[in-house]
Amino acid sequence: MIALPPFSFAFQPIYDMASGQIVSQEALVRGPAGESAYSVLSQLTAPGIYQFDERLRAAAIRLAAEIGGPEALHLNLNLMPRSLEVSPSALASTLETAQNCGLSPESITIEITESEIIHDIEGFVAVANEYRGTGIQYAIDDFGAGYAGLYLLAEFQPDALKLDRQLVAGIERDGPRQAIVRGVLRTCEDLGIDVIAEGVETEAEFSWFRSEGVDLFQGYLLARPGFEQLPGVAIPGTSARPTPVVAQLPMAA
Repeated sequence: MIALPPFSFAFQPIYDMASGQIVSQEALVRGPAGESAYSVLSQLTAPGIYQFDERLRAAAIRLAAEIGGPEALHLNLNLMPRSLEVSPSALASTLETAQNCGLSPESITIEITESEIIHDIEGFVAVANEYRGTGIQYAIDDFGAGYAGLYLLAEFQPDALKLDRQLVAGIERDGPRQAIVRGVLRTCEDLGIDVIAEGVETEAEFSWFRSEGVDLFQGYLLARPGFEQLPGVAIPGTSARPTPVVAQLPMAA
């Protein structure tokens, strides 16, 4: 049994601008005083970090269910791809915890970090696909930040794709990035994959993606992790403001 560093969670919503609703909440690991995920995860090395990764998902589910209840609750949970190589129970334990807390598999989206190198993509895809029949959903996180993004997209075909902040930042004034993102949007449309503009911080970024038909957004412009709202910022194009559904509470180690 590995020793866990102290940690807590913040929850950041994903908005569907077509409906004006929060459609999911991403559980983000933080230190006990709100320190970054890096400050927590950097205290561990392999294989302990992958075992910790598994236990974090279970802890996030229990906390979210305790605070918000299972009704209409959808969670996005991060998974380090190598966790499936190190721990065969990485996904099984997540689903078991969800079931014990009254959450259906359909209410869980597993975010796969594209920026972590996957040494055996075929093996990863085979394991992940074993659980598709349960109703669990998958998203590729940080798309565009790693080296295997297009190959992973072709082989895996997730339910959703989250564009990396480096593609999103200042896109309204960057022609090459606009061309790249338009190509990704067209590909995802053809494959039936939802696209989430992640890390949106300005109204100009938001407006550009809306003009390209993107409905799903996550970022500081709408709500900070923990539902800490930016002063004076409403949801662009509406009179609504972010509404907390799950609050941030500290989680003991």
